[in-house]
Amino acid sequence: MGFLKIFSGKTPEEYEQKGDSFFEIMEYGAARLEYETALDKMKKRCPEDTNLENRLREKMIRSSEALALQHKQNGELLRDSGDREGASELFHLALELTEDPELVAGLEQLLGKTQNDIAGDNMEGPWFHTTENKTEDREWHTQEGEYFTALCGALPDKVKEAYRGYGNTFITGYVALNRGEYELAATKLSQALEENQPDSLIPLELATAYLNLKRYEDALLLLEQFIKNHPDSIHGYQVLCDTLWAIEKFDEADDLLFSCQGELADSAPILHLRGESLYRSGRYKGAESFYLELLQSHGWDEHTALSLAATYEALGKNGEALELYSEIMGKCSGCGARIDPFVKQKYADISTELGDHSAKILEIYLSLIEEDPAGRESHFRKVEQIYTATGNEREARRYRSFADSLGGQSID
Repeated sequence: MGFLKIFSGKTPEEYEQKGDSFFEIMEYGAARLEYETALDKMKKRCPEDTNLENRLREKMIRSSEALALQHKQNGELLRDSGDREGASELFHLALELTEDPELVAGLEQLLGKTQNDIAGDNMEGPWFHTTENKTEDREWHTQEGEYFTALCGALPDKVKEAYRGYGNTFITGYVALNRGEYELAATKLSQALEENQPDSLIPLELATAYLNLKRYEDALLLLEQFIKNHPDSIHGYQVLCDTLWAIEKFDEADDLLFSCQGELADSAPILHLRGESLYRSGRYKGAESFYLELLQSHGWDEHTALSLAATYEALGKNGEALELYSEIMGKCSGCGARIDPFVKQKYADISTELGDHSAKILEIYLSLIEEDPAGRESHFRKVEQIYTATGNEREARRYRSFADSLGGQSID
């Protein structure tokens, strides 16, 4: 991290990394919101970075689909328990999130059955307590409450249950936090903290608001006590690390992560935080050794491999990074999974930097034109570059015209 970086706010990549951490522990709603924040930051700071935009949009889609499936599964559990109103809400939310035809069909079928059941029921849903306040509560739920339900749907069951019991002030603060309204979030979450037990999970969310407001000392005070009360909270370690990194206290972040006990110390999220701490502090050689050892001791993990590839690039070891991106692509192809366009582009970009203008690289960029509409101009330029390098000026002019039609400038 550069010396002045802490005064300019978090970068899009930092929000992206936080989203990756949330996704890994299956907090898909929180991950999607981090990616959305990263995209917003990117548009303000570096709107020309189509590569980053494409990567973030892909991750947003992936998070949305995972969250939709999670809503479906939770909705089925609610339906089986007799909470048809709650199940219906989750099925509706899932339908808004997914574009998977198979999942859409399954949700529509479940929703139809659930609504038929509701029509024959006189039971009230869990959000409604009396006939007198039913209309008022329903209006509240469909606005702020609906968003809160969506956020909770991505949380672990114990956390979800706790958050639903903290009251309306907490709900307002939590929703504000996830919408980026940090001042409102800090105010409401502070009030909610006073309304609930001191050992609740509220300090974690309030500290997150303080972190985004750059009130680092306030965040640290809450987080240090929170970790004492909840030593097994991976989310707590993540936010505390984010705070320590923001004020460049990398040694303290290292000490924190090494203090983890038992199974938590060897868990994937904590190990990834240890590697990220090395990377963020510029200790790239240490990060390289750490990720290599991690792959050897824990086996293949795409998150670790991508982190190692980024570390290789930071060290100027583009050849090693290229080999790793190639291996990631090979494993995706081997299991039939769709190759992440970000990985394909990194592989192609490094290849062209190293002078590879082969048909294979050309095909990758041509495929990215279809897979990554947001980055088409950049991909057109790369195709133009390859055709120019191979002496095919006619095709080079054709793809140059495609890129120019999108309003960009030609590559020199």
